[in-house]
Amino acid sequence: MSVRVRFAPSPTGYLHIGGLRTALYNYLFARHHGGRFILRIEDTDRTRYVPGSVEDILDSLRWAGIEPDESPVHGGPAGPYVQSERTELYRQHAQLLLERGTAYYAFDTPEELDRMRQRQQAAGIAPHYDRSSMRNQYTLGQEETRRLLAAGEPATIRLKVPLHGEVKFTDIIRGTIVVPCKDVDDQILLKSDGFPTYHLANVVDDHLMGITHVIRGEEWLPSTPKHLLLYEAFGWEPPAFAHLPLLLNPDRSKLSKRHGDVAVRDYIAKGYFPEAIVNFIALLGWNPSADRELYTLEELVEAFTLERVNKAGAVFDLSKLEWMNAQYLKRFVQSDLPRLIAQLRPLLAERGWSAPDIYIGQVITLLHERIHRLPELVDFARYMFTAPDYDESFFNSVWTNDSHTLLDALSALIEQTEPFTAAALQERLSAFAREHSLPFRRIGTLLRLVITGVSVGAGMMDTIALLGKEETLRRIEMFCHWVAGRVPSSA
Repeated sequence: MSVRVRFAPSPTGYLHIGGLRTALYNYLFARHHGGRFILRIEDTDRTRYVPGSVEDILDSLRWAGIEPDESPVHGGPAGPYVQSERTELYRQHAQLLLERGTAYYAFDTPEELDRMRQRQQAAGIAPHYDRSSMRNQYTLGQEETRRLLAAGEPATIRLKVPLHGEVKFTDIIRGTIVVPCKDVDDQILLKSDGFPTYHLANVVDDHLMGITHVIRGEEWLPSTPKHLLLYEAFGWEPPAFAHLPLLLNPDRSKLSKRHGDVAVRDYIAKGYFPEAIVNFIALLGWNPSADRELYTLEELVEAFTLERVNKAGAVFDLSKLEWMNAQYLKRFVQSDLPRLIAQLRPLLAERGWSAPDIYIGQVITLLHERIHRLPELVDFARYMFTAPDYDESFFNSVWTNDSHTLLDALSALIEQTEPFTAAALQERLSAFAREHSLPFRRIGTLLRLVITGVSVGAGMMDTIALLGKEETLRRIEMFCHWVAGRVPSSA
């Protein structure tokens, strides 16, 4: 059997990071088995449709390297199937169920359904459609049903759930699950406006598209008995099911906006690498090995199995993601520096800064181990692209009465140093420190204040060498003017 899986998001907002993990697991499973990965937009609930969300889903998947394998248009480029373009197909299948006697018409108004739920709540009964007391094909009879339909009375089509028995299935991740039929509602399949519900469209499409494995989030587990009853009503063989664990906050509550970013686009905007995000979310609930954590997409494909996916919820540890992104940053400095330069350049341009590509690459190489995400470099290393702002607390902790004299001497040494390299600067200034019995740390800290204005950064000799002699001396002079305008001359 050839494996066929699908990712079927609803366009109700920006793609959730948990949705991206679901898409990734489907993609990995398909690739591991040499199968097909299908993208389907489930947009039959038009009341919840959010403009722009389909484009966001497509862009986010493309950014992560998760591309569908086929198109609804024969011979066209790979793309999504769209359920709102297939509504007639679902109506035909709803009629088929009516003919088989496994579905029925219901004419209840919203007010009547509300009163039903209120009666059930008062009696302590779990809310469900009461087929025996409401206005439907069974209580009204066939003749009245035909009359109401002919008169244009709004009607839904509901699934006729057996009153006895049970639904039993094996979930690849969770094992055997048994649900009594009495606990399954007579779900609406076709709404009075002629649009299908999620349940009907989902099952019809999965069957017609030849889906062999349904891999989806844990939140859809309660829907599975309804879907299996639908498969039985149609006389179709159901696919295998695997329900993925929830993503959790560190306090083990469900991952939500209240605790931070949840949309994929938020992580894109913050400069996370797609390789890091894919690697990170792949290990949220699954891990092929205990001795490593960094995997390429190809390695994930090779190792992925549903049997190793955990049942328990997976904690979304942002600090772990930051660490992982930093590891990829180190890799790309070595293997793909032009990519990093191209990503950083527009961020610098937003501040009105520009520099040659070779210089931007040198700054990234010098400072990448001090950050987790490339955009952080814009603030962390602003002094590499523009004149420094001086941190007042740092100034007060470093500047003393004799600092001006020491700075004059250091300026002269820097001006005389040739070749102007970090090694030559280190040798020259170290000799000066020994000659004057000064801790070299004092020299480095004073130069850090004068050249960068901040207390943290890369090694000062490397920083000065990269800035160059002319810029270094210019900053010393600029600092002296700043001090003269700030500190009394007696100091």
